[in-house]
Formats: sequence, structure tokens, C-alpha cells
Amino acid sequence: MASSKGDEPRKKGSMPSGVRGPGGPPPVGASGKGGQQRPNLPGGAPAPSPARQRFEELSYGPLRTLHSMPRWIIVIAPAILLFGGLILTGPLSWLGGLLLLVVWAFIAWLTALSWPALSPGSRAFRALVVLALFGVVVLKFMGRF
Repeated sequence: MASSKGDEPRKKGSMPSGVRGPGGPPPVGASGKGGQQRPNLPGGAPAPSPARQRFEELSYGPLRTLHSMPRWIIVIAPAILLFGGLILTGPLSWLGGLLLLVVWAFIAWLTALSWPALSPGSRAFRALVVLALFGVVVLKFMGRF
């Protein structure tokens, strides 16, 4: 049987093409000097503004806390708040508005954090979701939803 290129023995320590090894792929944007740079953003986006950098720095603590929580809590808690906010009507609609406001703030915060890495279509859809939820919050506070 004729041997193909893939059947040839490899040199010790070499890997087939496409395999990165146990360390995984190198960090995106990592310099050869061991330091890390910000990942490349779509469309060759410019460097972030000082306000954006400050926003990301302030978000690091809450993100670290969210990362340490069980994943089901991060899904179930906003879902419960959303459900509770939508079903509270009548004299308790103000409480429903507060619950929805918390969900809106969480979604708006995550959207703002991911904004530079999103494609234009994803940005439009997420902005639409954030605006629609804010509209529901306003209607809820007015007692019309």
C-alpha cells in the first residue's frame, strides 16, 4: 500500500497542521514579548477611548463575580425577574417596572460590553431588543402594560 503524506512519521515534538497542542491557540493579538494586546476588532476598529477603557475596567469585577457563579443562576435569575415583571399588574405594576428595569440594565450592560466585537447586524438586533425592553419598562411604569 502506498503511503500518503499523512502516514509519514513525524519528528519528535512536531504536530500535524491545524493542531495547536495542549496549550491551545496563542492569545489573539499577543505580542512575541509575552505581553497581551487588545484583540483585533472587526473592520480594523480604532483603539478604544479612555471612557471605553474605564467602562471595561469597572466591569471587570462584576464580570468576574458572574463568571464564578453557576451558569444556571445567570440564566434563571433574569428569567424570573422578567416573568415577575411582566405578570405584575394593577396596583403592583410599579414593582413589575422595577423588576423589568433590573433586567433591562443587565442586558444593556452586557450589550455595551460586547458592542465593539459585534457585527453591524448583531448590533442592530441587540439595540432593538434593548430599546423594546426599555419601552416595556416605560409602559409598565405608566400602568399601561
